[in-house]
Formats: sequence, C-alpha cells, structure tokens
Amino acid sequence: MSAPEEDYRDALATAFGHARGWLESQDQRRVGPSRTAADLAEDFGGPLSRTGVPASDVVDHLAAKAEPGLMAMPSGRFFGWVIGGTLPAALAADWLVSAWDQNAGMRFATPATAAIEEAAGRWLLDLLGLPPEADVGFTTGATMANFTGLAAARWRLMADAGWDLDAEGLTGGPRIHTFVGRERHDTIDLGLRYLGLGRPTAVPVDRQGRIDPMDLHRALGAVARHEGSGGSGRVPLLVCLQAGNLHSGAFDPFLEAVAVARDHGAWVHVDGAFGLWAAAVPELGALTAGVEGADSWGTDAHKTLNVSYDCGIVMVRDTVALRAAMGVHASYLVHATDGPADPFETVPELSRRARGVPVWAALRSLGRDGVAGQVRGLVSHARQLADRLAALEGVEVLNDVSYTQVSLAFGDDSTTRAVTARIIADGRVWMSGSRWRDRDVLRISVSNWSTDDDDTTVAVDAVRDALAAVRSS
Repeated sequence: MSAPEEDYRDALATAFGHARGWLESQDQRRVGPSRTAADLAEDFGGPLSRTGVPASDVVDHLAAKAEPGLMAMPSGRFFGWVIGGTLPAALAADWLVSAWDQNAGMRFATPATAAIEEAAGRWLLDLLGLPPEADVGFTTGATMANFTGLAAARWRLMADAGWDLDAEGLTGGPRIHTFVGRERHDTIDLGLRYLGLGRPTAVPVDRQGRIDPMDLHRALGAVARHEGSGGSGRVPLLVCLQAGNLHSGAFDPFLEAVAVARDHGAWVHVDGAFGLWAAAVPELGALTAGVEGADSWGTDAHKTLNVSYDCGIVMVRDTVALRAAMGVHASYLVHATDGPADPFETVPELSRRARGVPVWAALRSLGRDGVAGQVRGLVSHARQLADRLAALEGVEVLNDVSYTQVSLAFGDDSTTRAVTARIIADGRVWMSGSRWRDRDVLRISVSNWSTDDDDTTVAVDAVRDALAAVRSS
C-alpha cells in the first residue's frame, strides 16, 4: 500500500470511529456545550508548529478537544432556532461528496454530480407542487437561496422597466419597490441589502404574523399611482411572502396575496426556509395553497428535510432571469450543450461542493410518503408539546400551532427570561429565547427527524422543572 493510501485509510478510520461515538452519544449527553470558545482557544490555538502531525493524530486531537464545545444539534431534544438533524442517507452521501472532491459547477466537467442534482431538483419541484419548468439551484443556505431568487427578480424587473442592469448597474435606473410582511425573517432584508435595493415597505400582519392582502393591495397601489404619475413606464414592484413564520409557524395567505401582487405586475418571492416543505403533506395543503403562483422560492434542506450543512435550495420560474443574474461566460469555462443550465448559472458561486447530492440521497431514502411522514411527525410533536405545556399552570402558548413552531411565555418577561436560562443551564433540552409581539418568549422549533415521544416528555419535564425552580428562587 502506498503512503497516501495508508494516510487516507488511517485518517478516515479514525474519523469514522469518532463520528459514530458522537452520534451514538446523543441520547445520553447534555444538549448544550460544556465549554466556551474562549475556553477552547488554547486547545486549538498557539503558534503553528514547524513540523506536521500524522493525519490520524490530527483527527484524534480535533475530535477529543472539540467534543466539550459541541452543541448536540443532531439530538431529538434540540429545539433551538430552526435546525434539523441529518438523515443517515444524507450524512453518508455527504461523506461521499467530500471524498469525490468534485467542483460541481459545470455539467461537462462533473457530469455525475450534475445529473444527481438535476434529478433531485425535478423531484423537489414535483414534491412541492412547483412549476416543472423552473430552474433549481443549490446554495449555501436559505439566506443565499433568498438572495438568489431576489437577484433574479431584480434582473427581470429592471429589464421589464427598460433598464439594462448588466451594462448600467443600479445608478440612475428605476427604483424597485419591495414589500414584505411586518414579521418577515431578517434574511429577506439582508438579501435586499446585498442587492442594493434598500429597506422594504413593511405591510401589516395579523396576530399570527400573516400578511394582510388588503393592506398589501393598498401599499402596492399607492406606490404605483405615485411613481406612475411621472409617466416613466412600468413601476418595478417586488413582493416577498413567507411560508412559516419564525415564531408562530404561520403561512401567508398565498392565494389572495399572490393574486394581489399579480394585479399590480409584481414579482413574488417566497421565503420558505422551513415551511415550504408543508406542500409535501396532503393534509397540510391549506397552508401552502397558491404558493405555486409565485415566481421564486427559497428553502433550506438542512431544516425540515434534514440533510447536512450547508444546503439551501432556490427555485425560479423565469430561467432567463436567473441565468442572467447568476451566470458568467468565460473562455476557460466549458459549457455542456446537452441539457439544462450549468449549475454555476443558478447559484452565486462558480466553485462549490455538490450540495444537491445529500438532497438526492434524503429524497431517495424517504420517498414521497417518507417526506410527508417526516414533516407530519414534526408537526405532530409540536402540537403534542403545545398541548402538554399549555396544561401546566403558568405556561401560556402564544401561537396557533399549525406547523412546527411553539412560542411560550411564563407571565412577565423577567420570568420568561429566567425560565429560558434555567432550561439551557439544565442541559436536558435546548430551546431558544426570543422576542415576539413585544413579549419575551421561549421558542420551540421541532425540526429534527429523530424527535420522538420520549424526547417531548423530557422537554415537558424540563420546562416544568425550570418554571418551578424560578418560582421557588
């Protein structure tokens, strides 16, 4: 055996042993880390040594020293933010992606990964009931998926207004007016900022965070009348809707809101970071009814689908706009001529790993019924938690639990903050604090495929114990 082959064998065998140990510890370990980044600095820092270290020894050191600073995000008892675990097929496929070491930007150079990602894209469009002609791109996460959809919108809206964005840039061109629900996720604002589109107009929402279609109609109409009075042609309008409110899990009323946007000639983008997957569950169809009428959609496969980081997904109906916004042509790039767009024409990066391969593996391992069953299970456990926690004295469930989010309060804000801190310190579960509708809340996100009834029982016990401890202190 040659030296390089032996190095790979030993390093990978060592990594496999540590990975198995980590995954098998999830049921027993505390969820939160036991050491801080500052605590760990000495273990990983200091001056770089002059001589190297064998690969397997590097892996041993990395695993042993990192373990106290790791969050048990793969655990079924992790309910923080909106972060899923990783399905076995997706994790194994992600290891292969690293071993294959393919730059997945060009179909000609890496036909296997391109074919796998294209198949995953077709499955996704079919599963979610979205237009089959849409382009699908695999981004780093939902933030860049939204950015990419908004970039396509910017290109199309400027072109329709008679402005050559590629040649002239934004300076001197017509302004794109953007409209969002008051409770949109901040990554929408971030994407707009990246694109130079400025602060959006916030439209009123109902008590669950759903955008009001009539208020949207009035806001769009007011801008169209004001801008149109100058006689400069079509006013570029962009509407961002939401599938899954961060705190309530609520979905914007797509049928009505999309129709309003269409009446005003607006492009509609949907931030469906974790909620778009509801479209795969027949009995949840009312949540996403009409979502297919939008122009672009962003989601995150690491959340509800449960694949490895990093993997966002953008889907855009207008393939010309997406490829114009993201694509590049250079003499050294070899374009395939036998099918869909090259992968680099649908995402911001030229060089990237084959993120869509774990998505393909997750979908292949689950099948259509399995995806629906996984999402259904997350919703079921969220409702179970809400019902059991609402039965505890002093616990208030603030949202209608229609999807995977539960927001709790424990009387006044100081008590809610204290209970949240106790839960995190206890370590049996992890739930994140937040602020919603002018109240501090404890937010529970059920996002992990492995969460089961035992995990929800532990979660209820942890909340009960934390509340009792705060009351007695």
